[in-house]
Amino acid sequence: MNEQPTTPRTGGTAPETISAGPRTGPVAAEQGWWGKNPSTAETRHFLEGPLGRLSELWRAMRIFAEFMRGFRTLHFVGPCVTMFGSARFKEDHRYYAMARDMGSRVADLGLTVMTGGGPGIMEAANRGAKDRSGLSLGCNIILPMEQQPNPYVDKFVDFKYFFVRKVMLVKYSYAFVIFPGGFGTLDELFETLTLVQTQKIKNFPIVLMGVDYWRPMVEFIQGMAERGTISPGDAELLTVTDDPLVAIETIRAGVMRMKPVPKKRWWLGE
Repeated sequence: MNEQPTTPRTGGTAPETISAGPRTGPVAAEQGWWGKNPSTAETRHFLEGPLGRLSELWRAMRIFAEFMRGFRTLHFVGPCVTMFGSARFKEDHRYYAMARDMGSRVADLGLTVMTGGGPGIMEAANRGAKDRSGLSLGCNIILPMEQQPNPYVDKFVDFKYFFVRKVMLVKYSYAFVIFPGGFGTLDELFETLTLVQTQKIKNFPIVLMGVDYWRPMVEFIQGMAERGTISPGDAELLTVTDDPLVAIETIRAGVMRMKPVPKKRWWLGE
C-alpha cells in the first residue's frame, strides 16, 4: 500500500500560504489585469495590450502625422542648441539667470535656441535668445496639468507623445546644454548621452551647467567606469561647468560641421 506524502507541520499550525505576487501573463491579460490604473481612458485603452489591427493602424498613423507636423514646422529653423532643465525654477533663481545668460550667448553665435517650451529653465533659455533677437523655439508636451508654452518662443509645436518630442529636440541640434532638473531632465540627458555613447549621433557636445548639483551624478558615472559597466572614455563625454565661456567654447567646437539651412520650395507650400 502506497502512502500519500504529508505536509510537515510545526507546532500544530496549518502550512503558511505564500502569495504568488502580481498576476501576469496571458491569463492576467484575459482577466483584465493589465496596466497600473492609468489616469485617462485613452491610456487605459493603450495599455490593454494587443488591440484590433485597425485600431493599431490608426494609432500608427496618428504618430506618423505628429512626426510629419514636427518635421514640417522645424525644417527651416537652422542649426539649434537644445537646452534642458527644470520647469520649477522661478525668475529669481540663480539657475534661471544662468540659463537666460546661456540663451543669449547661444543666440550671439548665430544658433537657434530650442527648449521644451515650458516654464522655468526652458523659459529662461528662450528669453535669453529673445534678449539678443535670436530665434527661439519650443517643443511643448501636452500634459494633464496643461503645460503652456512660455511667452518667449518665436515658434512652438505641441506634441502628444513624449518620444516624438524627444526626436525633435535631438534631430535639429548640434549641442545640448543641461541645467539642473528632475526626472524629465534626467531622462533627456541620459537618452542623449546614450545616443552619443553608441555613436548614433557623433561628437555632439553635452554640457552640464551647475557643478554642485551634478557632482553626485558625475561621481556615480565615474564609479560606473571604474566598475566596468561603461567604457573609461564614456565619463569624458560630459563637460561639467559653471563658466558660460567654457560652455560656449565647447559648443563652438561642436558646431564646426553644420549643414546649410534647406531652401524653401514654393510648390510644397513652404
